[in-house]
Amino acid sequence: MRPVEVTDANFKTEVLESKTPVLVDFWAEWCGPCKMIAPVVEELAKEYDGKLRVGKVDVDSNQQTAMQFGVRSIPTLLIFKNGKVVDQIVGAVPKRMLAEKVLKHLN
Repeated sequence: MRPVEVTDANFKTEVLESKTPVLVDFWAEWCGPCKMIAPVVEELAKEYDGKLRVGKVDVDSNQQTAMQFGVRSIPTLLIFKNGKVVDQIVGAVPKRMLAEKVLKHLN
């Protein structure tokens, strides 16, 4: 399973109304650390398929959503559960650290 492209237009249905927890990666094409963490985000999407939805928000194209959730630096990864932000990771972090944060919210 690959991460879903999330936009200002589909954020509500893809993330806020999701029955499973959602990891949302706020990123931009020009962002070096975003490119570093992208393969990790894709691996998590595959490993937790069915238990976790993974979405990517391009902050340049979807500024409204980025502003709504106070994203000031990228990459910022937010974990949503039942339509609410339950955790946040800012910056490129090791896969182990990201997986630990995600696992806390899968039950």
